[in-house]
Amino acid sequence: MKNNGDTALVLTEPQYKPYLTDVDTVIASPHKVYGPQSNDLALQLRKRGIDKVVLAGMSANLCVEAHLRHLLEQGFVVTVVADATAAAQHPDLGDGYAAALTNFRYLANAVLSTEEAAKELTR
Repeated sequence: MKNNGDTALVLTEPQYKPYLTDVDTVIASPHKVYGPQSNDLALQLRKRGIDKVVLAGMSANLCVEAHLRHLLEQGFVVTVVADATAAAQHPDLGDGYAAALTNFRYLANAVLSTEEAAKELTR
């Protein structure tokens, strides 16, 4: 996942206010339901020459996974940062985070920790 200027960090639901407004930041909003199908995230990434995505955020088994699937279908190479995601725990439905990690391992090009991802990006 070496970063040659072709890699973007995508955070789902960061809810930063005020929004970052530098030239390297894209705010693709809103995503309705869970994934980015209703916004122009893929277009904005492509316009910047991005073909690799480092993905993190909330909620792992909903928004992050939906973004992962959509970005993969759009042809991006996607690495998920496992310890930079979160998910609900439900007494009847179980551990959403564990379910998401299983799916990440099946789907993503890589699943890394924040430490591993930072090392890869700075090589």
